[in-house]
Amino acid sequence: MASFAFAHGMSEAEKQTILDGGNLQYLKIGASHMLTGYDHLLFVFGIVFFLTTFFDVVKYITAFTVGHSITLISATLMGVTVNYFLIDAVIALSVCYIGYENIGGFRKFFDKSPNLLWAVFIFGLIHGLGLSTRLQQLPLGDEGIVLRILSFNLGIELGQISALCLMVALLFKWRRTQSFLQISNVSNNGLILAGGFLFLMQMHGYGHTAQPDEFGFPEDNHFHVHEKMETLASTPTPGSEYGIVPEDDSPKLFPNDL
Repeated sequence: MASFAFAHGMSEAEKQTILDGGNLQYLKIGASHMLTGYDHLLFVFGIVFFLTTFFDVVKYITAFTVGHSITLISATLMGVTVNYFLIDAVIALSVCYIGYENIGGFRKFFDKSPNLLWAVFIFGLIHGLGLSTRLQQLPLGDEGIVLRILSFNLGIELGQISALCLMVALLFKWRRTQSFLQISNVSNNGLILAGGFLFLMQMHGYGHTAQPDEFGFPEDNHFHVHEKMETLASTPTPGSEYGIVPEDDSPKLFPNDL
């Protein structure tokens, strides 16, 4: 959903459209955000990768759900936000963590793994803070804000359940093949690499917001800069309709430009 991806750049008309859509609109946005949130989905996939019983799946996913619901609701109500690049970078590290846990990395170097249930809950809190930061970029209005937050959260859960059902079904079928043990190590190393790549992407984005002068971008989003460049390029130069080319009085970078 493009309007959600660039929520901080929405027009007033787009904001009003979302408000007029009511709670159902926020539910749809929540579900859409989870289903397109590859970092959240990769983390959930890592959680259930080696879980073989329905009880274990429910236990760990509940811990994750409770964690992100707590921070999503409370942070939004209190207006707590963080830089979305930084929080997404930490979420990317959570993907690396779950992949490293699944290949036995902690047991190999520390003889004992951290309690996975608590780790999933804590990472759930971090994921919820990221969801809250994104939600607060949308218009929440002054009245009925609690219901809008709950609707968005419900949409998140519905999207998560939909993706989870597909993941569990595929893993259940895959475990019955000989290739599962052979490819499982490759798959979880892939999670680590994917998380590392997402981390670098988010830190690159954060660099543009924290030190824009070093990159030559005075704004926090490449999209807006390129959009303005395209607008300027398509704007006719005064006098061009008569074949008149104005003298270029822009500052020269090198003497050869003169």
